[in-house]
Amino acid sequence: MVVLMMVIGLAVSFLLTCSALLRWNEVRYRKKGLPPGTMGWPLFGETTEFLKQGPSFMKNQRLRYGSLFKSHILGCPTVVCMDPELNRFVLMNEGKGFIPGYPQSMLDILGRSNIASVHGELHKTMRSAMLGLVSPPMIRDQLLPKIDEFMRSYIDNWSGQVIDLQEKTKEMALMSALKQIASIETGPVSEALKGELFKLVLGTLSLPINFPGTNYHHGLKARKKLVSMLQCLIDERRSSSCSYNDMLDSLLKSHGSSKAKLDDEQIIDLIIALVYSGYETVSTTSMMAVKYLHDHPRALEELRNEHSEIRKGKSREDAIDWNNYKSMRFTRAVILETLRMATVVNGVLRKTTQDVPMKGFVIPKGWRIYVYTREINYDPAMYPEPLTFNPWRWLDKNLESHQHFMLFGGGGRMCPGKELGTAEIATFLHYFVTRYRWEEVGVNNILKFPRVQAPDGLRIRVWDR
Repeated sequence: MVVLMMVIGLAVSFLLTCSALLRWNEVRYRKKGLPPGTMGWPLFGETTEFLKQGPSFMKNQRLRYGSLFKSHILGCPTVVCMDPELNRFVLMNEGKGFIPGYPQSMLDILGRSNIASVHGELHKTMRSAMLGLVSPPMIRDQLLPKIDEFMRSYIDNWSGQVIDLQEKTKEMALMSALKQIASIETGPVSEALKGELFKLVLGTLSLPINFPGTNYHHGLKARKKLVSMLQCLIDERRSSSCSYNDMLDSLLKSHGSSKAKLDDEQIIDLIIALVYSGYETVSTTSMMAVKYLHDHPRALEELRNEHSEIRKGKSREDAIDWNNYKSMRFTRAVILETLRMATVVNGVLRKTTQDVPMKGFVIPKGWRIYVYTREINYDPAMYPEPLTFNPWRWLDKNLESHQHFMLFGGGGRMCPGKELGTAEIATFLHYFVTRYRWEEVGVNNILKFPRVQAPDGLRIRVWDR
C-alpha cells in the first residue's frame, strides 16, 4: 500500500511538473498581437510532433487555429503560414522585414556564407557567382556534356541486377555534382567526400545539441572534415598549371577578374551549398519519378516514346545535346509533377528583422516564419484532382507561370540551380527508360516527411529492353 501511494505520488508530481513546464512556455511566448497556437515544451517546443507527424500535425493545427498559427519548432519560436497570398508576400518582399531564417543546425553545418542564409550585398555576390556557374549557356556548353557522359557510364551495368534505387540515385546525384564542380571521378577521394556529405545532410535537420551521438554533432564533424578536404583541393589547384574547365576552376579564376570575388571560405561554402541542394533534390526526384512511372504505365509509355524519338538516328554512344534536352516537354512535365506530388521541399524559413503586421496579427522581431508551401501543391483550385499523378496537367496550361507556383521557391531566392537539376534528372530518365525495363521487388514504403525517403530502400529488378 505504501509503495502504491509512492508511485501515485510520483506520477502526480510528474504530471504537475509537465503541466507547469507547458504552461510556463506558453506564458513565456505570450505577446499581444501574436496568432493563436501552442508552443510545446521549453527548448524542444513541438519539434518532436512536427517531425513525427509532419503534415498531419500541420493540418490539425490549421483546423484549430487557422492558416496562420504560432509554434516552436527546430529550436525557434515560429509562425507557420499556410496562406498562399501571405506566402507569396513573404517570398517576394525580402528586405521589408524578412531575411533568411533557417534553423541554427543548418546555418552551423552549411557555413556562415551559405547562400540560403546570407542576405544583402553578400547574398548578391554569392548568388551572382552561383548563377554564373549554372546559367543556361554554361549548362549547354559545359555541364550537359559532362552530365551525359556521367549518366551513360553510371547506369551502364544495371541490367540483370536487383538494385536499391534510393541508394543508387543518392550516389548518382552526389558523384555527378562532384564531377561538375571539381572533376572528381569515382575513387578514394569521392568515397571520402561521400561519407562526410551523407552525415552533413542528416545533421542539417536536427536540434542544435552538440552532444556525441547526435546527428548535429556528426554533422559538425563532417563539415570540419569537408572544409579540410576542399581547402586541400583548392591549394592543389592554385599550385597546378593544369586547367580543369569545371566550376572550381571558374571560381578560382574569378580572382583578378571583373567577376564577383570570393575568398576561400566563401568558395568552400558555395561548393557545399551546390552539392547539398543538388544532392537532395536531384536524388529524391529521380527516385520518385521512377516510382511514379512504374505505378502509371501510360505516363511511362509517353515518356519512353518521347525519348525513343530523340534516339532515332543516334548510336548507343551518341550523346544528347541542348536541343534534345529542350525538346523533352513531357519529361519536364513528369519532373514537375513528381516535385509536386512528392513535395520534395515542404517550405522555406524566413526571420523577421522588425515587428511585421500580417493579416491582423503582429509577428515579433526575431521570430521565424515558416512559409509552408506543401498544401499549395494539393490545392484543388490550382491542381484539379491533386492526389492524382497527372503530368499532362503541365502541358495543358503553363502552370509554371502561376503566381502561386513555388516548387523552386520564389522571389529573389528562386532556386538558382533549378534548370541544372532538371537537366540532370531528364538525362538520367532518358538513358534509364530507353535502355531498361524494371519491376519493383518486395514491399517498398515511402515516407514523405520531414524528408522524402524509402526507410528500407526502394528495390527494383532491372533488365534490358
